[in-house]
Amino acid sequence: MIIRQIHVTPVAFRDPPLLNAAGVHEPWALRTIVEVVTDQGLTGLGETYGDLDHLRKVRECAQALIGLDVHATNTMYARISALLGAPGTGPSATRTATNPTGTRTEATGTGTTPTGTRTTTTETATTPTGTRLESTETSTTPTGTRTKTTETGAPTPGPVTEATATGAPAPRPVTKVTATGATTPGPLTTNPKERTVDRVFSPFDVACLDIRGKAAGVPVSDLLGGRVRDAVPYSAYLFYKWAGHPDDEPDRFGAALDPAGIVEQAGLLIDEYGFESIKLKGGVYPPDEEIAAIRALHEAFPGLPLRLDPNAAWTVETSIRVGRELDGVLQYLEDPTPGIPGMSEVAAKVPMPLATNMCVVTPEHFPPAMAARAIGVLLLDHHYWGGLVRSSHIAAMCDAFGLAMSMHSNSHLGISLAAMTHLAAATPNLTFASDTHTPWQNGQDVIQPGALEFTNGAVPVPTAPGLGVDLDRDALAVMNEQYEKCGIVARNDTSYMQRFTPTFTAGRPRW
Repeated sequence: MIIRQIHVTPVAFRDPPLLNAAGVHEPWALRTIVEVVTDQGLTGLGETYGDLDHLRKVRECAQALIGLDVHATNTMYARISALLGAPGTGPSATRTATNPTGTRTEATGTGTTPTGTRTTTTETATTPTGTRLESTETSTTPTGTRTKTTETGAPTPGPVTEATATGAPAPRPVTKVTATGATTPGPLTTNPKERTVDRVFSPFDVACLDIRGKAAGVPVSDLLGGRVRDAVPYSAYLFYKWAGHPDDEPDRFGAALDPAGIVEQAGLLIDEYGFESIKLKGGVYPPDEEIAAIRALHEAFPGLPLRLDPNAAWTVETSIRVGRELDGVLQYLEDPTPGIPGMSEVAAKVPMPLATNMCVVTPEHFPPAMAARAIGVLLLDHHYWGGLVRSSHIAAMCDAFGLAMSMHSNSHLGISLAAMTHLAAATPNLTFASDTHTPWQNGQDVIQPGALEFTNGAVPVPTAPGLGVDLDRDALAVMNEQYEKCGIVARNDTSYMQRFTPTFTAGRPRW
């Protein structure tokens, strides 16, 4: 099954004013939807972050995956690594691939000129119909990015999408989507800590697994080893929040600015979704106020496991004090203080395990974190661990080190929820209820309704082939239009907060 097209579509959807240590959520959340199309007409879906810099990387890398078999994920990862200039890769590379359509040789070179950076890809393909030479030049200058493609010996394929295999007919007319303001200067860069390659690779991995499951007639969870649970439990993810965005009407969730408001919010989410555990996003108010909120939740919902996540807003000393005060109340305390050394010091002096999605975010972090006994729970997230298969590798590492597991969440849509559910279903040691932002979407989604439903706080694992979800193209078009018009190209909770509280700073630790 050869990849013929990849559609990359940025979307925006309404987001409530959720408060956190970095500031407050803006009115629009951004995501990127990836659709991979094969020569057999099968399609697969992936979802990833929506910030413009990440979107640009996904679009560029999509071009490099055309012509590969959906099973060739190691080659996909290597191509993305080379294109993004990851450690161990050079500025240019030559690749030769053989597939059912013939042999293709591709050479990519990157050069820096007085006006910016230029990447030139020359592809020579020998197929049953002849030889084609295609040269693609991408120039990044202070004024933006320009792509020029020159091709010899090949017929025009018709409608073109974000990334299209030359000569492969599109299964339907496609409109090319262009991001508003997509003129990011400078060459692609890599951030080793946040694993740029893994973040970019992830939606392609998920989409290819979706295709492979459809081809085999099995759900993605079967491709990951088979489900060990029929439904995946999620937690009620609570936030301090304003009643609505400034100058907007209050939203249906209402304000939650004190313990009473937090308890009311928990009751709403539990009534609607049946959640059987609760997580509070902290780091917003002085620690004693957040201790009071946790105690109020403990009193209002006795027996429900509670977690608190201040996003590293506390000093070591504050973290130890809060942990001791909440002995017997918290299931775990998530990222109370920055860094592995600080987490290690806290872990040794509090009664509950510490969890993280901040200080262990790459495989390289495991040895120092384990040596320091810094964490007891890892929050897995396939969006930055490199997709579902690589996340299952991380789960195996956690099993070897004796770490418990939950799952991290960010503002997301249904494709991500489906992928999270399949991964959790097939991961035996992911035993804590996972995080999800689904309630905060308030019904907005890019998938057709009915495939993912909450029952007693859990999502039954889809049994249909692949991810078990279908794209709602009308909803996708609406959300893409919203992206074009919303004026936001990168999430920035801090600057949005500073519009209303100019003295706010996101510096951490704060207390």
